[in-house]
Amino acid sequence: MLKTLLVKDYALIESINIEFGKGLNIITGETGAGKSILVDAMGLLLGERASTEVIRKGASKSYVEGIFDITNNKKIDAFLKENNIEPMRELILRREISLKGNNRCFINDTPVSLAVIKNIGNLLVDLHGQHEHQSLLRNETHIDFLDEFGNYDDLIEEYSKYYSGLHTLLNELKGLEEKEFSLKEKKDFYAFQIKEIDSISPAEDEEVKLVEDLIILENSEKLASTASKLYGDIYEDENSVYDSINKIKNKLTELIEIDKSFDESLSECKNALVLIKDIAEFVRTYKSHIEIEPAEVDRKRDRLGALSLLKKKYGGSINAVIVYRNKIGAEFDLAENFSEKIGGLERQIDNLREQCGKAADNISQKRKQASVLINKEVKKVLVYLGIPDSSFDIKIKQSTASLNGDYITINGSKFSYTAKGIDEVEFYISTNIGEDLKPLAKVASGGEVSRIMLALKTILAKNDKFPLLIFDEIDTGVSGRIAQKVGKALKSLAEFYQVISITHLPQIAGLADHHFIVEKNTHNGRVVSSIKKLNENERVREIAKLLSGEIITEASLESARELIMSR
Repeated sequence: MLKTLLVKDYALIESINIEFGKGLNIITGETGAGKSILVDAMGLLLGERASTEVIRKGASKSYVEGIFDITNNKKIDAFLKENNIEPMRELILRREISLKGNNRCFINDTPVSLAVIKNIGNLLVDLHGQHEHQSLLRNETHIDFLDEFGNYDDLIEEYSKYYSGLHTLLNELKGLEEKEFSLKEKKDFYAFQIKEIDSISPAEDEEVKLVEDLIILENSEKLASTASKLYGDIYEDENSVYDSINKIKNKLTELIEIDKSFDESLSECKNALVLIKDIAEFVRTYKSHIEIEPAEVDRKRDRLGALSLLKKKYGGSINAVIVYRNKIGAEFDLAENFSEKIGGLERQIDNLREQCGKAADNISQKRKQASVLINKEVKKVLVYLGIPDSSFDIKIKQSTASLNGDYITINGSKFSYTAKGIDEVEFYISTNIGEDLKPLAKVASGGEVSRIMLALKTILAKNDKFPLLIFDEIDTGVSGRIAQKVGKALKSLAEFYQVISITHLPQIAGLADHHFIVEKNTHNGRVVSSIKKLNENERVREIAKLLSGEIITEASLESARELIMSR
């Protein structure tokens, strides 16, 4: 449920803060006062795109915020968890449109993308704009209305998985077929390159080790000479370090016989002798292993040269050479086994065509079942809304695949398909006795389309898909007794869902649980739209105005009271 809507510096709105309630919220106001601006602002909050033109003149940004009560809404809880957004007792959505272009979206003060705002908006609100009923006149939308009613989201999800997998493989196959000729042309060249690289067979990080080894080999004479002298200085020569420290040890031994305080110094001196001896032993062993090998130096230099040549030709580093070798190796293997690779892909595609077809057929069966129920329910609601002799039918058909077209298979037959399955769905209607059913787009008047849309919304709402329904002048093209029934249909919906409806008809306004009026005034030389909630007396006067115009009579006031009482 939408608790609060805050709008700042949006079109004619300077600043409004509306607190909506449960049940039926009605918004009225004169034409041009700014009623639909509120719906536009709500659309912005729910992820619709907007330009900087919506920013009120003189302001730097527009700001729209909605606070929703999401108690026990498991879908929203799961969505927040999936998007790593901290859940709160209330859900706060915010959009900012800036002249600087740094437009921002927030959920519970966490910055999010426009797509995330749009996705969560689709879970919160069904916003039916003033001209949205025209979508009924586009056949491609009918399948979506049908699927909204059906309880087979799991089947649609399964089909989407197979559909996506099938098209991934089809694209892979197409890519292979397109590169077949070029691969065959390059096969010999790849073979030459593979042979050249494999003849050297570079290893990762080999260069570093080669350079280290060369430094040692190229300085082997100096290493041998220096190590020999160092061994003598430390241990072997007269007055070596070892001999000097050994003499110190003997002096300390003499001193300790007189004064025991030299005990620790003697111990450290003995440790030093052990350490010096260890160093000397390491140097002696190192010296004994030094070999002067000019041939090994040449071999390693040649190896470095060969690696350097590979680097220049194939990527600039040994790792790049290895990556390139793996790449052309895979391409060469593909060229060698092209028919086998193509055949394997085609077998996978055939399998997915069958799985996709089975999933599409399952959806098609569910759609047929759902259409029977919708046909009956729409008929009932249309009778109530003043189209008593109507007939409504959802026609579902499939097409076999064309000779060269893409297809999925069902029981061995090939069918055309889309991301939504194999079905083409279209609404048919007859609004008078004796008339044949015809496509909705060809026979329904504006008022009838509005009522058909309301009928569909009434039926779809029963599936508990949205906690909030917004209608912007759903009553277009109706008046009088039918308007009263449209209002009662909205009122019926409001028993289970929060409904916000913009209307110009008193018969509908009189049924409101909460009534708001939008007004346009001049403030500091600027036109400003504002909104306020009406008390009971103000409601009576507003509905009387809707009945009789600007001149309010006692008769219109009494009629207004009767309309309010009828709720």
